[in-house]
This record gives sequence, C-alpha cells and structure tokens, in this order.
Amino acid sequence: MGRSLFLKPIKGAGGDLPSIMGFVDDADEVGHYELHEIDLTRYAALLLPAHLDQRYFGAMSGKVSAWLDGGGTLVFNGHVAWPMLPEFNRFVALEKRSLEYLQIHRITTHPVFEGVDMNDLTFRRGVAGFYARGCNPPPQGAVPLTGVGPDRVPCDWVYERPGGGRILMHAG
Repeated sequence: MGRSLFLKPIKGAGGDLPSIMGFVDDADEVGHYELHEIDLTRYAALLLPAHLDQRYFGAMSGKVSAWLDGGGTLVFNGHVAWPMLPEFNRFVALEKRSLEYLQIHRITTHPVFEGVDMNDLTFRRGVAGFYARGCNPPPQGAVPLTGVGPDRVPCDWVYERPGGGRILMHAG
C-alpha cells in the first residue's frame, strides 16, 4: 500500500476534464467503470472525481468500506447526490449567495491548506462562489477544515473513521 488510485471522470461529463495525474505522484488512473475490477488493497488512497456515477460507486460500498477499515484514505470532491457510503450525507446548498455567504474561512489548520490564502479559494478572477456553495454535511466526529459564509458551514472536512481509514471531503 502506498500508491494512489484516481478514478477518471465519466467520459463527457462536464466536458474534457484535466487528468489529476500531473499533480499526484505515484498514482494509477483507471476508467470510471473499472473500479469493481481493482484490488484496492494495493492502494493507500482513492481519489474520486466530482463527476462520479454515485450509484455505481455506492454498489461497491462494502468493498470500499472494507478497504477503508484497512487504513485507506478516500478523497471526494463534489456534491453528494446519493449517499454512497454510510459517512456521506446529501449536499445541502446555501440558502443565501451574497458575497458574505460565499466567503471561505479556515476552521482548522491542516496540511492540505498549508500556505493557502482563503481569499484565493473565495475568489476566482474576482468572482466568488466557485469553491463552495454549500456542504456535504459531515458525520459526527469529523473535523471541519474550511467553512463557507458567516456560519462557516463545513465545505471541507476530514473524518478519521472509528473502524480505520479516513475520508477527506470537499463539497465543491
């Protein structure tokens, strides 16, 4: 265990999305619908794209949960529409979308955000709202890393699962 596995986005979903392979060292990339054929025990991390067939992935929740129990790390970036794992809850959109409600705030220091200016997450080309417009509600015991709006609704969180493994969630 040491390599990462990146599940390619669904072909054609949201246009041509860049591969993460140029950004992650020591990773393999597999086709979206090949995950059921993969021996996850060979991997330390599983990186899931926003354009994920959540029902397909959810059909493998037993396999993925067992892999997590063995110490794996799952990273998901996107809106949960169909809770694929017991720790996942459906995306909740912000009710208000003014600048105040789209501001990203650091809640907890974490290596993922080391050196990141929260204004760089809040604004892209001077426009707010690209990073997060709501949350995938965290399970009890998860640590919120960043929050959006004055209520600091957790848009990024990490969860150390009691049975082993961890989940890093970004609701964007």
